[in-house]
Amino acid sequence: MDKHEIFKKRLILARNKRGFSQSELAERSGLKPAAISHFETGNRKPSFDNLRLLSDSLNVTADFLLGRTNDPEGFAESDIAFRHGYEKLSSEQRDMALNFIDMLSNKK
Repeated sequence: MDKHEIFKKRLILARNKRGFSQSELAERSGLKPAAISHFETGNRKPSFDNLRLLSDSLNVTADFLLGRTNDPEGFAESDIAFRHGYEKLSSEQRDMALNFIDMLSNKK
């Protein structure tokens, strides 16, 4: 599937998962309903700013909408954790945090 197909399918998937109509997503994002329709049909591609508005409004990452990850929500939470914690850690603490995350992800 090409990247334009992925975007429009992911946008529809994320909108439906949140239970938003195109009009509701437009209202939440500050975009026009026609723009949402054009993005979902593939007639238009969003600008960087519009991509950010859409991902924030849908609580998914831009990477999910672009098909770079299959996890619509997990990375959004880790981004928040990164912004509010990881950047404040020392180099040694960052290594410990990454080792801990690795241990948790490998735990069955």
